[in-house]
Amino acid sequence: MAKQVSAAHILVDSEKKATEIKEKISNGSSFADMAKKHSSCPSGRKGGDLGWFGPGDMVPEFEKAAFSAKKGDIIIVRTKFGWHLLLVKDMK
Repeated sequence: MAKQVSAAHILVDSEKKATEIKEKISNGSSFADMAKKHSSCPSGRKGGDLGWFGPGDMVPEFEKAAFSAKKGDIIIVRTKFGWHLLLVKDMK
Protein backbone atom coordinates (compact mmCIF):
# COMPACT_ATOMS: atom_id res chain seq x y z
CA MET A 1 0.00 0.00 0.00
CA ALA A 2 1.26 3.46 -0.88
CA LYS A 3 2.15 5.87 1.86
CA GLN A 4 -0.66 8.26 2.84
CA VAL A 5 -0.77 11.53 4.72
CA SER A 6 -3.58 13.10 6.74
CA ALA A 7 -3.21 16.86 6.65
CA ALA A 8 -4.87 20.20 7.13
CA HIS A 9 -3.97 23.50 5.53
CA ILE A 10 -4.63 27.21 5.58
CA LEU A 11 -4.52 28.91 2.18
CA VAL A 12 -3.56 32.60 2.07
CA ASP A 13 -2.34 35.04 -0.58
CA SER A 14 1.12 35.94 0.77
CA GLU A 15 4.12 34.46 2.53
CA LYS A 16 3.92 37.30 5.06
CA LYS A 17 0.35 36.35 6.01
CA ALA A 18 1.31 32.65 6.24
CA THR A 19 4.25 33.51 8.51
CA GLU A 20 2.05 35.69 10.75
CA ILE A 21 -0.54 32.91 11.14
CA LYS A 22 2.18 30.31 11.83
CA GLU A 23 3.50 32.55 14.60
CA LYS A 24 0.01 32.84 16.16
CA ILE A 25 -0.29 29.03 16.11
CA SER A 26 3.17 28.72 17.71
CA ASN A 27 1.94 31.06 20.45
CA GLY A 28 -1.07 28.89 21.24
CA SER A 29 -3.77 29.68 18.67
CA SER A 30 -5.61 26.64 17.33
CA PHE A 31 -4.73 25.59 13.76
CA ALA A 32 -8.41 24.82 13.09
CA ASP A 33 -9.56 28.23 14.38
CA MET A 34 -6.95 30.01 12.27
CA ALA A 35 -8.08 28.00 9.22
CA LYS A 36 -11.72 28.95 9.79
CA LYS A 37 -10.76 32.60 10.17
CA HIS A 38 -8.10 33.05 7.46
CA SER A 39 -8.16 30.27 4.83
CA SER A 40 -9.46 31.11 1.36
CA CYS A 41 -9.96 27.38 0.64
CA PRO A 42 -13.42 25.86 1.25
CA SER A 43 -11.69 23.36 3.57
CA GLY A 44 -11.20 26.26 5.97
CA ARG A 45 -14.79 25.83 7.15
CA LYS A 46 -13.84 22.45 8.59
CA GLY A 47 -10.62 23.65 10.19
CA GLY A 48 -8.58 23.16 7.03
CA ASP A 49 -8.91 19.38 7.17
CA LEU A 50 -8.02 17.66 3.89
CA GLY A 51 -8.39 14.08 5.13
CA TRP A 52 -6.12 11.32 3.86
CA PHE A 53 -4.38 11.54 0.49
CA GLY A 54 -1.75 9.59 -1.36
CA PRO A 55 0.81 10.20 -4.10
CA GLY A 56 -0.70 11.99 -7.09
CA ASP A 57 -3.69 13.44 -5.21
CA MET A 58 -2.30 16.96 -4.66
CA VAL A 59 -0.26 19.49 -6.66
CA PRO A 60 3.44 18.45 -6.71
CA GLU A 61 4.84 21.14 -4.38
CA PHE A 62 2.18 20.50 -1.74
CA GLU A 63 2.54 16.74 -1.98
CA LYS A 64 6.34 16.84 -1.77
CA ALA A 65 6.16 18.98 1.38
CA ALA A 66 3.49 16.78 2.99
CA PHE A 67 5.37 13.54 2.38
CA SER A 68 8.74 14.92 3.52
CA ALA A 69 7.44 16.46 6.77
CA LYS A 70 7.02 14.73 10.10
CA LYS A 71 3.77 14.24 11.98
CA GLY A 72 2.92 17.48 13.79
CA ASP A 73 5.05 19.70 11.55
CA ILE A 74 3.59 22.96 10.24
CA ILE A 75 5.35 24.11 7.11
CA ILE A 76 4.79 26.91 4.62
CA VAL A 77 4.51 25.87 0.97
CA ARG A 78 3.87 27.92 -2.16
CA THR A 79 1.75 26.49 -4.99
CA LYS A 80 -0.13 27.92 -7.95
CA PHE A 81 -3.05 28.46 -5.55
CA GLY A 82 -1.12 30.65 -3.11
CA TRP A 83 0.67 30.10 0.20
CA HIS A 84 -0.28 27.17 2.39
CA LEU A 85 0.37 26.46 6.03
CA LEU A 86 0.46 22.70 5.93
CA LEU A 87 -0.11 20.69 9.10
CA VAL A 88 0.80 17.01 8.88
CA LYS A 89 -1.70 15.31 11.18
CA ASP A 90 -0.76 11.67 10.63
CA MET A 91 0.93 9.24 8.23
CA LYS A 92 0.34 5.62 7.32
